[in-house]
Amino acid sequence: MTNPPEIASSGWHASWHPRALKIASPNFDERPTGTLVELIVIHAISLPPGHFGGGAVAQLFTNSLDFNAHPYFAEIQALRVSTHFFIQRGGQLVQFVSCNDRAWHAGVSCWKARERCNDFSIGIELEGDDDSNFEDAQYQTLNDLIADLRRAFPIVDVVGHCDIAPGRKTDPGPCFDWQRIAHD
Repeated sequence: MTNPPEIASSGWHASWHPRALKIASPNFDERPTGTLVELIVIHAISLPPGHFGGGAVAQLFTNSLDFNAHPYFAEIQALRVSTHFFIQRGGQLVQFVSCNDRAWHAGVSCWKARERCNDFSIGIELEGDDDSNFEDAQYQTLNDLIADLRRAFPIVDVVGHCDIAPGRKTDPGPCFDWQRIAHD
């Protein structure tokens, strides 16, 4: 597999972002040979649901969550999931999987008649839920990240998890303001 081009304007190679805290997840594998990254999928997550802060999201993505720490955690004990990026409420950027690899964020999914969106997408989780507005700092970090990713990959679309898994997923949810996302 060849490395993506260097992003001259931000000085990074499209694998690990230099402005992101790197916390490597074991939950990834290789993309299918020759597959281009053409899609960004925006998600929302809070653990436990409706609670922000703490380290539970990072622990979930690194298989180190204490399933006895909250009753909800027992329900998700079998999950082995990850994402490329996580944007915390204050705008801090964390990266769990290299952009060259396939993170396990989309699950059963389809976009424009293409199934298995994990194969050709970058997953970005925002710390949030269906009932809370997202923070200005999150939109700023998200827009900066999308711009960097567009310089590195032939991104065609930016969509929500709800768009690629309708009826199964609702995130990033009704409180996510799509008008605040840069479209260039």
